[in-house]
Amino acid sequence: MIRLILLGLVSGMFFSSTFILNRAMSLEGGHWVWSGCLRYLYMIGFLMIALPIFQGRAAAKELWSLYIRHWVFWTLAGSIGFGGFYALICFSADHAPGWVIATTWQLTILASLIVLMGFGRTFPLRIWGFSLLVFLGVLMVNLTQAAQTDLKQLIMGGLPVLVAAFCYPIGNQLVWEAQAGNRRLPRVQSPCLENPFNKVLLLSVGSLPFWVILVLIVAPPAPSAGQLTSTALVAVFSGIIATSLFLFARSRATTAAELAAVDATQSSEVIFAIAGEIVFLHAPIPGLAAVAGVVLMCVGLFLFVRYQQL
Repeated sequence: MIRLILLGLVSGMFFSSTFILNRAMSLEGGHWVWSGCLRYLYMIGFLMIALPIFQGRAAAKELWSLYIRHWVFWTLAGSIGFGGFYALICFSADHAPGWVIATTWQLTILASLIVLMGFGRTFPLRIWGFSLLVFLGVLMVNLTQAAQTDLKQLIMGGLPVLVAAFCYPIGNQLVWEAQAGNRRLPRVQSPCLENPFNKVLLLSVGSLPFWVILVLIVAPPAPSAGQLTSTALVAVFSGIIATSLFLFARSRATTAAELAAVDATQSSEVIFAIAGEIVFLHAPIPGLAAVAGVVLMCVGLFLFVRYQQL
């Protein structure tokens, strides 16, 4: 359990680059559609090159066969868990600072529990209590800054992220359920799915129809050179490293409580995002309320670990 939480925390650190780089691109005039679309194009390109090199042509052939056999499933899971989730995150970056997005994103802690319940999973009441502790701790981190944000920023920056907080666990859980043999989903099983990079590639390819439709509808202006570079960094740090670590940790979870604990580690993103904004975007240093929030979040994560050892 401790190993799963540590993997989740490391993935949260890399995933926090999303909030920082997306905000930086927005401030430089980059369109939010390209911030999302280019990330997944880069990810697909990087992973397609790496797949035959590190896993061999046989593995690559098996992976594409798996995609073709279940292309409807991968399109559904990829469009929700990758496409819808990240498009909303990028849209929010045009309307609110990174810390607002990172804070609102922590609703995924509670959203994950609701999603898991929707798939028939149950939790002891204490799991809800631990999740609430983590969530309240993260809110406290930005409590002093929230008073400086106007209502429009909170709505335009926060509401899309609230929806994204449900999209991400739904997409991930669809894959988990399909592997576990959920009767309402196709039986998606293959040794190649033990590699988290392969899951990321399949979900990324599955999200392509979503991005094509979005680009055609919005018709954004061409991306700048700076946006091309920044989205490549997001693709590597957040899309490949963070997502792969997170999916790997989830794949090793054997109970609903462990799944909830791994999902809860993503609350660390807000801490890393604030640190990154201070260093790279010169944001103000949080006060004592933020320190208290970090402590409360750590207590919540510790209780997750402690409960599994009882």
